[in-house]
Amino acid sequence: MDFGFGPEDEEFRAEARAWLAEHLTGEFAAAVGRGGPGSEHEGGAVRRAWERELGEGGWIGLGWGPGPYGNREATLTQQVVWAEEYARAKAPGRYGHIGENLLAPTLLAYGTQEQRDAFLPAIARGEALWCQGYSEPGAGSDLAGVRTRAVRDGAGFFRVTGQKIWTSLAQEADWCFVLARTEERGEGPGHRGLSLLLIPMDQPGRIEVRPIRQLTGTSEFNEVFFDGARARAEHVVGGVGNGWRVAMGLLGFERGVSTLVQQIGFAEELAAVVREAVTSGAVGDPVVRERMVRQWAELRVMRWNALRTLGGSAGSGASAGPGAPSVAKLLWGRWHQRLGELAMEVRGAAAAVGPRNWSSETPYELDATQRLFLFSRADTIYGGSDEVQRNIIAERVLGLPREARGPR
Repeated sequence: MDFGFGPEDEEFRAEARAWLAEHLTGEFAAAVGRGGPGSEHEGGAVRRAWERELGEGGWIGLGWGPGPYGNREATLTQQVVWAEEYARAKAPGRYGHIGENLLAPTLLAYGTQEQRDAFLPAIARGEALWCQGYSEPGAGSDLAGVRTRAVRDGAGFFRVTGQKIWTSLAQEADWCFVLARTEERGEGPGHRGLSLLLIPMDQPGRIEVRPIRQLTGTSEFNEVFFDGARARAEHVVGGVGNGWRVAMGLLGFERGVSTLVQQIGFAEELAAVVREAVTSGAVGDPVVRERMVRQWAELRVMRWNALRTLGGSAGSGASAGPGAPSVAKLLWGRWHQRLGELAMEVRGAAAAVGPRNWSSETPYELDATQRLFLFSRADTIYGGSDEVQRNIIAERVLGLPREARGPR
């Protein structure tokens, strides 16, 4: 697929740029540049209002295709244009991206018409926020080890009991899509008997959210405890026992157009490191210069790889080959860590000075370099660890023997 931008794309770009310039004013101006990785705790109320603003403007769900859900239609290249302009405008970090970019494509691919009608319009309006219940203690990157249970209660509901961890935005979400075990695990593969359930978060006494404090002092992630939480039987996506297939499809959607948004943020971080190197004089070190050039070159490769993957998959990311999402994750995770390390080296000793008035009770104020370095430590773990990504590539792409797995 030729991924060049034509005249219609540039017209779309002008429209997107003008809309963002007009609407990132007033109360929303204060949220510009806030809510990205490492600062997802910032500006909650205004960012939730921003989701509704995006919905009213018709900018949510551009990749859903023709449908009755209130979103405008957009080609794949126009989706990329919108993502680029959104990032360049430093528009607020999206509260609704999990619902729009993960759940919605999953419902379109695997859900029933009733499920689409029930959930997609609220996402398109920016009114319903979602979180993802996949990882658990002891079953992080290896989702086949999920132990959260969902049992039919005879009254048209499943009762869900268990714990999820590293759940982004759980403290804000209205709903959670949860991978749970609906059948007893037998002697076969661990992924059998799993189902994906849609669970309302407003269930006091049945769902508890506990923030997890990170190295950065902030709490973007959470633990979520389910104690008999209810999910309607008709809210099982893809049918009971088919959760593994649905969950793997969802992970493919996760690395679609949003990857390009992420890369624009990376480019801005790299530019800041280059400016700091010039200011501090570190640019005079040939080793530092070589590392900066390498970071720039690798970022360009990641962009080309993302465009190639999107072009070959009609935008879904799910059919570009079984290893494409894993390759992308391996590329950007370690790249971002190296950038954090380079940023600290360029800053020198000043980068190691901690914040003033530190308190164990409140988030401490880190500068951009410190936040980049500390938050990026997790990049090779969350979203599927590097070890798991390499196993996926080895087994599903290269056809190598499966890694030996011991008893659970």
